[in-house]
Amino acid sequence: MPRPLLLFTGPWADLCIEEVAGRATEWGYSGLDLCTWGDHFEVQRAASEDDYTPTKLEMLRRYGLDAPVLSAHRVSQAVCDLVDERHRALVPDYVWGDGSPSGVQARATEELIATVAAAQQLGAAVVAGFTGSPIWSFVCGVPSPSAARVQNALRDFVHRFGPILEACRNAGIRYACEVHPGQLAYDYYSAEMLLDTLDGHSEFGFLFDPTHLHWQGIDPVAFIRRFGERIYHVHVKDLALTLDGRSGLLGSYLPYHDARRGWHPRSPGRGGLDWEGIVRALNAVGYEGAFSVEWSDPGMDRFQGAAEACHFVKRLDFEPAPRKDGGAFR
Repeated sequence: MPRPLLLFTGPWADLCIEEVAGRATEWGYSGLDLCTWGDHFEVQRAASEDDYTPTKLEMLRRYGLDAPVLSAHRVSQAVCDLVDERHRALVPDYVWGDGSPSGVQARATEELIATVAAAQQLGAAVVAGFTGSPIWSFVCGVPSPSAARVQNALRDFVHRFGPILEACRNAGIRYACEVHPGQLAYDYYSAEMLLDTLDGHSEFGFLFDPTHLHWQGIDPVAFIRRFGERIYHVHVKDLALTLDGRSGLLGSYLPYHDARRGWHPRSPGRGGLDWEGIVRALNAVGYEGAFSVEWSDPGMDRFQGAAEACHFVKRLDFEPAPRKDGGAFR
């Protein structure tokens, strides 16, 4: 049976959710990976208005869609980050409050716990998001962090995410942390470190987005093989490396649309990722969750791109062969 094919609504938050739902149905998606900003899903309304979530679900049903994933990338960034003025644009006003860093972190934690409760109302199985990182500025920075500073950051993460993961356990929800620059887990070994720090907490796993591994030089298939049982969600987008002797992997402060960058987001199938190998690896580790298209390509019309991406993933997805017991030569 094909995996659920979702459209991640974060890049479409400038449009009302009903327009996004209508277009997603027209393009052929089976559901939405709902973001918790714009009007797509408002966590505090879900907490305070009895009819908010049922009304949202009824709207989705009219378009033949479901919402198995609720994504909270913006507010979750503030949980472990060193909060500053940049976060004001990420979090709701009631989370920002007076802007005191400790207060923003505490309210972001409360909001993420409320998001878990909202996901349970919605019938979602996964909350996806970030962690933030108090030591990201040390990555490739001077001076490099001491081992003690790294351990302190990991202990702080366990302290801050403990109540969130307990809420997940009580609600039957899994938290899919996107392995992404700017987070505590941003590559293969930092992901290992984060899992070891949690001592195998089963509610915590990863959102696998191969693009952020690929441009760092990490093999996405190697990541799948190592963390297969902890991959709770998958984003589908693509990426082109355009290193020319002048451009670099770190982006040179240039925006995504600037041709001088060393890598660029691409519509699925139009970049350099080996999606055939990725799907085979996901099949091999038994991943049965959704594929969620996170559409991003500054050089392509997004409506055409999202429709094309849907068809690309449908052609790409295939069921693994049934497992057989027996000798090596069967």
